[in-house]
Amino acid sequence: MLIGKPPDVPSSEITSREAYNEYFNRRRSERRSFLRGVVAAGAVALGADRLAELAANLIDPRIAALAGTKLQTVKSPLTTTGEQLTSFDDITHYNNFYEFGVDKDKPAKNAGGLPTRPWTVKVEGKVAKPLTFDIEALLKLRPLEDRVYRHRCVEGWSMVIPWVGYSLSELIKQCDPLPSAKYVQFLSYFDHHVEKWYGEDATIFWPYSEGLRMDEAMNPLTLLTFGLYGEVLPNQDGAPVRIVVPWKYGFKSAKSIVTVRFVDKMPSTTWNDQAPNEYGFYSNVNPNVDHPRWSQKTERRIGLPFYEQRRTTLMFNGYGDQVASMYNGMNLAKNF
Repeated sequence: MLIGKPPDVPSSEITSREAYNEYFNRRRSERRSFLRGVVAAGAVALGADRLAELAANLIDPRIAALAGTKLQTVKSPLTTTGEQLTSFDDITHYNNFYEFGVDKDKPAKNAGGLPTRPWTVKVEGKVAKPLTFDIEALLKLRPLEDRVYRHRCVEGWSMVIPWVGYSLSELIKQCDPLPSAKYVQFLSYFDHHVEKWYGEDATIFWPYSEGLRMDEAMNPLTLLTFGLYGEVLPNQDGAPVRIVVPWKYGFKSAKSIVTVRFVDKMPSTTWNDQAPNEYGFYSNVNPNVDHPRWSQKTERRIGLPFYEQRRTTLMFNGYGDQVASMYNGMNLAKNF
């Protein structure tokens, strides 16, 4: 069993980062002082829009992410034990978030302008009545839990991430879905003025959409996520709220959610629409079903020494005891 007793300390305390914060706060202060000088010297020559662009480029979102706000958390029994955590730096600088660029380092560089406050999440579709939740209300809905989960990307790499959140089922209960609601769709924030890199993959239709069957969404492992390493989510990791579905490939875990929609039919989802032969709706981690262009039998663990990175991929990413029963009788090679 890989799910069991949590560590004696919450994930927010596993790795000390006081030295990081002191250093990067000082660097951020220095950059801001420099920026003020640039603005004073160039205000006459540059328009307001150009100055705003200059400011966004000078204040490194990587530094802002490292100086994150702490979250009050509690231990969770639904945490993966016995795994070495991926470093905060790797988690926040090796990302897929195509709205901010298709290269892994682009989101950390470009996502600083994502406006995470104020933020609301609309609930619509087959519910008793439409609702809107403010992000602060969501943060207070249930105690925030430290949960360490394995993360497996469809591209063949993996991490071990200490997330912060609570089971998505807690929110769904508040939404009062109708009996006809069989699926849940998630829509991500999209503003082409903010996410100016969205066109680097011109085949994708925005906003980003993902979905789960209702029983998958209600599974206790499915996490409504607000942070990692005991702090608020960095923008490049899906701030201010995302879901994490640890037994599925990472693209199923929608980032920066603004709409939760309950529907009676399987919803349209971004990657399944773009390439249904490569990215199925379910996309459970399955080493027995290869991607058309590469094997899924093994994975590369980010952050480990080269000779330790390659490892065998586990069925359902190792969470089979908790989720396999949802797929009894299904052909998982066909329903991939």
